[in-house]
Order: sequence, then C-alpha cells, then structure tokens
Amino acid sequence: MSSFTQRSARFGRRSARFARRLLLAAAAVAALVVVFLGALVLTDGAGSGLAAWLTTLGIGAAGALWRGRRRARTARLAAFLPLAVAAALTASVCIPTVPTSRQYPPALPFVAAQYWSLSTGSRVAVYHHPPANTGTRRTVPLVYLHGGPVRGISVLDHRFLQLLARQGYDVYAYEQAGGGRSDLLPMDQYTISRSVRDLAAFVDRLGKGKADILGFSSGAVVLTRALADPGVAARLNRAVIAEPGPMDGPTARVSGHKGRPSARGLAPAVPGPRSTRIPRYAVAFGLMRLGLLTPGTGLIGQAEGDNAFTAADLGGDTASAYCARDARRIPQEDTPQNFSFSPAASLRVQETIKDSPSVAPELRRSRVPAMLMIAECSSQIRQWATAVLRDDPAIRRTQFMRGVGHRMWNGLDDNNDRAAAVITAFLEGGPAPLPDHPTRDEIPGFLRDRE
Repeated sequence: MSSFTQRSARFGRRSARFARRLLLAAAAVAALVVVFLGALVLTDGAGSGLAAWLTTLGIGAAGALWRGRRRARTARLAAFLPLAVAAALTASVCIPTVPTSRQYPPALPFVAAQYWSLSTGSRVAVYHHPPANTGTRRTVPLVYLHGGPVRGISVLDHRFLQLLARQGYDVYAYEQAGGGRSDLLPMDQYTISRSVRDLAAFVDRLGKGKADILGFSSGAVVLTRALADPGVAARLNRAVIAEPGPMDGPTARVSGHKGRPSARGLAPAVPGPRSTRIPRYAVAFGLMRLGLLTPGTGLIGQAEGDNAFTAADLGGDTASAYCARDARRIPQEDTPQNFSFSPAASLRVQETIKDSPSVAPELRRSRVPAMLMIAECSSQIRQWATAVLRDDPAIRRTQFMRGVGHRMWNGLDDNNDRAAAVITAFLEGGPAPLPDHPTRDEIPGFLRDRE
C-alpha cells in the first residue's frame, strides 16, 4: 500500500471519529436543552428559569463526570464541553433583555389619557372624544370596548371614534385593566367576569345614566356577557355587538368555518423587531401558547412580557383581520410607541371564557336593544356570532358588512363611513342602511352557504 493511500486511510478514520464525536456532542447538547425545557414546564419557569437551569446544569455535570471516568484528563475536560454549550444556550432564556417593570406608552398627541379608579379596584386609562360643535348632540354617551382582550386602543380605533364624535356622539373609551396605559392587575384577577364588572363600574363612574356600548371582538364578548347579567344590563341603553368572539365555554368549543378568505399568509410581513426572535421570549410565549406554562409563569413577569411584545409579533393575526383583496394595502393600525399588548393577561382572560358555563339561559332574558355586526371576511368562527343572534331575543337587526374583514373600520376606502352609518342608524332608531341579514331564521342557511 502506498504512503498516499495510508495517509488517506488515516485521514478518513480521523474524520470519521471526529464526525462521530461531533454528533455525540450535538446529541448531548440537544438532550440537555430538552431536559431544560422539561424542567421549565415542571417548575413553571420558577425564578426566571433559574430553577430549570440549575437542574439542567446538575444533570449535565453528573453525566459529564460519568462519561469522563477512567479517562485521561483532557478527555475528562472534553466531556464537559457539551454541558458548557448547553448552559450558555439555556442561560439566554433566563436573562431579561427588556425592563422588568412596566414601561407605559407615552401620551398621545391628539387625546389626553385620564386615569379613573373604579369601584372594582381597577385603575384604567380613559379617553374622551367630545361631540363636535355641529348642532347635533346625542344625549346618551357612547362607550367603546376595544378588542384584545388586554391591549391598548390603537390609533386606528381612535380615528374611528373621532369620526363618531364629529357626528355628535359623546364618546368615551377605556383600556381594560392591564392594557395600554391602564394599571396591571395580579394575574389571577384577569377574568371575563372582572371585565364585565369593570364595565358596570365604568358606566357608574361616568355618572351620565345609561350608556350606549359599542363592543368590538373581545370587547363584544364583554358586552354580550354584560347583557346576560341583569345588574349590568340595567346600566345599558343600546348595544352594538361587532364581530364577537366566543361568549362562553360551550361556544368556544364549537367548531365551524370562518368568513371569506382573509389576508393571512398573503400580506407582507409586518416590519419591525420581534420578541419571538429572542430566545427568552420565544420560549416563554411559545410554551404559554401551547399551555405548557401558565399565564402567571415565573419565567417572565407580566410587565416584562408586555414590554417585550411588539406589533410584528402579531403580524399574522393583524393580516387575518383584512380581506384577501387588501393584502397589499393593510394600513398601519398603530404606532410603535402606542402599541401595547399583554399576551399573558389576554391568555388568562381567554382561559376563563373557555372554562365558563353557558350564558345562553341568562342572555335569553335580555331586553336591551342590540345590533349584531358581522364582516364578510371575518377571521372569527361564524358560529360565535350566530350563537349570540340565536340566544339574544333583543337583537333587532344584523348588518352583514361586505368588503371588510374582522377589522371593519380600517381607514380603507369608505369602510369607516359605512361602519359609522350602520352604528348611528341603529343608535338613533333609524332605518338600517343594509338588509337585515342573517335573521334568526336564516342562520341555518347562512352557515350552510358558508357566507
């Protein structure tokens, strides 16, 4: 055998041994990462993940000592290399990269935030858009319940509320506890029942008698459940239920179809930084979404999670609120400075809805005049809206908004004006701009035809 052939064979054997060792080291690192994630779940992220990290370090050290026994000193040290790599990777999940105390959005330039302490103990940020000096002023105040559920009111929403104010409405909106500029609550106090009580307390604090309520998305859920509570419903004059989510546990478990195709998967990615590209928040939010960490996890605090979460993290959800035809012209819903979303508190509220019993028996006794608004390209399951229509006998009309997605007032074309026309016609007791569709009798056909 030639010397060249011998050298080639030796090189091949060394390469094979190196590749085998590299694969074994990579497998050891992967195994330690899995151990760390499992420990995170078992400890619910206790101590900012430090409990899981120390557990992983201990297991990894024991394994390295066992593998290095009866080996030369260099080999024993090499056995600790996978542990060092895994320790560095997992440590990145335990180190905050944003402030851990709440950083509230700066003041808006066009409307001042007031801060009201409600009888429930919530301290909420309140925005008042007074009626324009047009000569036509509505005597009943209009209160807006935003979607989220625990997030700030977007600039896009404020623009629509300003439009209603220009039409003579005395418009009030408040960011629900924990959202936007409102004070945080202890995690176990975020419940759908608390949201309903806050609404009642807000109307009382307003001190103007009964109020008209416009509830959108999760705000529409709060409104629907308020209608099912006689004590709260007594404070309401008229109710506009726009694109509601599931109103209770049985409704949340219903399977069904959504509206016409949305822009999800078609729209360009939302620009800007993403917290989910940072290991700590990718792991925390991912495991929370999977239900493997609780909303009150010790891995990241509520304030830290709020500070970390960005509008780009909601990119797909934002696109799903628009029709497919609008995928290339989705407006900026909010400014980076004003954007605020609490993923943990929102998840906690949603869990309390899913765990709640049916409110249909109480809703069937509702007497507050109500209107339901449904979008053509809705990202909501249709049965969520039709359940409200079926069970609330006081719904006087349903307006099916064509050409728009879940975000019905979005600043595109004449969508804001159309939504305002539908809302004002109902609140003023005027004729509906659109046909009443679907009616209760039309619900089976509406679902069958997958409108």
